[in-house]
Amino acid sequence: MRNGADRHGGGASVRHGTWEPSPADRWEDAFLAGNGSHGALVLGDPENDRVIVTHHTLVRPNNPPADTAPPRLAPLLPALQDALLAGDTTAAERFTDGRPLRWVRPFHPGFQTRVRRPPGTPGPAVHRSVDFTTGVVAGECGERRSEVFVSRADDVLVQYVTAPGPVVEVDLDHRLPGVPSALETGRGVATARRETVLTLRARYPDSPLGYTGLTLLLADTGRTTVTASGVRVEGAGALLLLTRVRRHAGDFDTSRETEDLRALAGGAGPDAGVGVGSGAGSAAGAPAGGRDLSAVHARLLDRHTTRHAAAYGRVRLDLGADETERALPGSVLLRRPDSPALLERLFAAGRYHLLSSSGTHPPRLTGLWTGDWDTAWSGAFTTNANLNLQTASAVAVDLPEVTEAHASFVHGQLADWRDNARTIFGARGIVAPSHTDGVSGHTYHFSREYPLHLWTAGADWLLKPLLDLDETNGRDDPRTSRALAELAAFYEDFLTRTGPDGRLAVVPSYSPENRPRGGSWGAVNATMDIAAARHALHAAAERAPARDATRLRALAGRLPAYRVNDEGALAEWAWPGLGDRYDHRHLSHLYPVWPLDEINPYDTPGLADAARRALALRGPENDSAHGHLHHGLVAARLGDAARTGEALDRVLTGDYFHDSLMSAHYPARDVYNADAAHALPALLVEALVQSTPSRLVLLPAPPARCPRGRLTGVRTRFGARVDLTWAPGAYRAVLRPDRDAEVDLRSPAGATRLVLRAGERLTVGSRAGPAEEEGRSCPVRSGRA
Repeated sequence: MRNGADRHGGGASVRHGTWEPSPADRWEDAFLAGNGSHGALVLGDPENDRVIVTHHTLVRPNNPPADTAPPRLAPLLPALQDALLAGDTTAAERFTDGRPLRWVRPFHPGFQTRVRRPPGTPGPAVHRSVDFTTGVVAGECGERRSEVFVSRADDVLVQYVTAPGPVVEVDLDHRLPGVPSALETGRGVATARRETVLTLRARYPDSPLGYTGLTLLLADTGRTTVTASGVRVEGAGALLLLTRVRRHAGDFDTSRETEDLRALAGGAGPDAGVGVGSGAGSAAGAPAGGRDLSAVHARLLDRHTTRHAAAYGRVRLDLGADETERALPGSVLLRRPDSPALLERLFAAGRYHLLSSSGTHPPRLTGLWTGDWDTAWSGAFTTNANLNLQTASAVAVDLPEVTEAHASFVHGQLADWRDNARTIFGARGIVAPSHTDGVSGHTYHFSREYPLHLWTAGADWLLKPLLDLDETNGRDDPRTSRALAELAAFYEDFLTRTGPDGRLAVVPSYSPENRPRGGSWGAVNATMDIAAARHALHAAAERAPARDATRLRALAGRLPAYRVNDEGALAEWAWPGLGDRYDHRHLSHLYPVWPLDEINPYDTPGLADAARRALALRGPENDSAHGHLHHGLVAARLGDAARTGEALDRVLTGDYFHDSLMSAHYPARDVYNADAAHALPALLVEALVQSTPSRLVLLPAPPARCPRGRLTGVRTRFGARVDLTWAPGAYRAVLRPDRDAEVDLRSPAGATRLVLRAGERLTVGSRAGPAEEEGRSCPVRSGRA
């Protein structure tokens, strides 16, 4: 086999990839590649080999600048607070500057490269695959083979085609679904001595902004002529396409980009001579008198896989699936929701897609991919659940590439977050938006039904993964410390009002994206807002000088307690007269359970019981995938294996996954969306291994569909990696700490205290195993630690 996802018709298993026996009819089923900046959707039709090119920066300007500033409402805030505290439940509906709802700038595809053969008789069967370990998407049809990857080393989309056919036509085509009719486009073709530069220039309607796509096309031999839309290549044995897209203002000089692509293809000039083929898909090198494109391809691929494969391979999940089922195409496996092979593949695909979509930014609602200009919810970043769920596994599954993309996203927007705090709340510090295009961090997407400008918990949730990473690494990132200090300053200025009990009141307050019974969308003391304020103040205090730390902890101590309602459930609003609406996709009020771990079965059993009751009462509303996975993550933190399994079952049986193994927002593959694909690995890890800086929990909520397996390489927040093996009635975990630590262990065998020493393996479990031959072993006893 050429790679880990290739040729599976003969019973070979697919451990780290997927495949299909036919081209994709829909762009949603196209296999995906990406380096966190550029993305590629590969449809795999040998007669019309299309690769849709995307980039995180491709967002369409759709609002005048004056409409994308945060609303200047600070002078009106005291009156709103007075009204809400006095019992005017609808006061927040009038807290607006009167503008209509403005969507953030929508994400869109750039164009597609096309390598087309003249229409003719049907050829041999098509086989397409994606190898998660290398990031290579391959397609085969008879002797013809096409490989696509997006280089993490050189930021270029590489397509290598061998035996393309006697005649092919190559062009760049912007005509994708939903493209604006007023998009201004222009093409350029320059060809000489089997080297062609194809350019596509596009300018947005009524804007000086636009983007330019550029492809350097190399042919090993043959004849190239210009056509109306691109070039016609006759007699080539191999083609190499190097593609980039750049968003820009005004005119764009392509000369530097062209020379950079030529430099990447260095040594492949017309006089390079004959070489020995070393790239996948070439067995004989270049033809006589041609150029050795296989060597160029192999060099670029090696540079890319050195980075990609190292990142992908850090964590693995093996559920002991049947080898025959492992060999099935993804589309067939998706129709077997009870198969462990499906869960293995979705875990692997989720990590692959998460890594591939994280770089310039973390993943969007659609990851890094779309084939349609009319992308749902602008294909943006929604920070009140979606982005947070998608990146939830990044620290534990050892993808610092994702967390660094997340950090760049946060720190790059802080200036705008300061504007939000100042203009809406009249406060120092930072307030994050609920919806952003990734460039502007201003809050301007809000309406009466979705008063997202009232939400103050976003910055805490967005900083939480960065805190987790610091704990995991055992060192504080000064950027995170500075952002925490700014967030604490916001709360010091904002938390000035009190309720009838003398405790601080969070006013106005909003629980995404729900409203209370007996109140309106903007209210007082949403549980999530209380939890976020408390967490942020304590986290900032941990990194502050002693005097500041004392003041911040005192402020946190004045926040209200959580409320348990008459049904025994943790209430969504800790304010008299506000009741719960249970049928809702968001679980914002369970924020102190997940991701904060403030409420847990070990330290706060009473509140944990109330949280379990709240979770049991929560309905699925419109069956959004993120709602099911959020439900499962909370259940796992509460140690509820049955409810964790039910949430997983709903996702696996609801037809949420396309053949590409990218997911949809709703059942029946409705609305392309990365929430389920990226969050599913987080749910599985939380069900099997949980950690805080002082606790390790093994097998807290294993789903019934995972009775046995092996999960390796998981990182913990106390600085150890964990390899876990489990089976009915038995488990074993090998801990590999990189620093000394003492932690409480909770497991099916009971509780104990672990003393870890840097560099020394420690094995714990209910049964002895081979790993005990190295390092120490620690039996687990029942009882309290």
